Amino acid sequence: MYTLKTSASFDSAHFLKGYAGKCSNIHGHRWTVLIEVASDNLDTEGQCRGMIVDFSTLKSDLGSLVDNLDHSLIIEEGSLKTKTMEALTEEEFRIIQVDFRPTAENFAKYFYTKMTEKGYCVARSTVYETPNNCASYCEQ
Repeated sequence: MYTLKTSASFDSAHFLKGYAGKCSNIHGHRWTVLIEVASDNLDTEGQCRGMIVDFSTLKSDLGSLVDNLDHSLIIEEGSLKTKTMEALTEEEFRIIQVDFRPTAENFAKYFYTKMTEKGYCVARSTVYETPNNCASYCEQ
């Protein structure tokens, strides 16, 4: 089995509604996403001969996902009051609503799914919330 790994980072804020601790407050992270793709076989023809995929393509596809989240407030749908959402929107803050609690674990699955949808055979997705703390997701 051959594997490739690449990473990309983004800066964003989030909070965990209903959490009894510091993470219930809005705070930021420099998230780092590590994607591992795998294959039993390498391309046998063309420019990518001897490769699973061109690193530049893999990096670009992951980069487009993280760039979409960069410098935003990521919130779980329904976690803020209507008036709060209206005020933040009026101030033109960049808010991204997701259908999951924005934890490292859920982001690991999110990136796994998104890269799989792009056609990659993802072996594992790992998301670092801090340099020392990460969560991974795989389906094997």
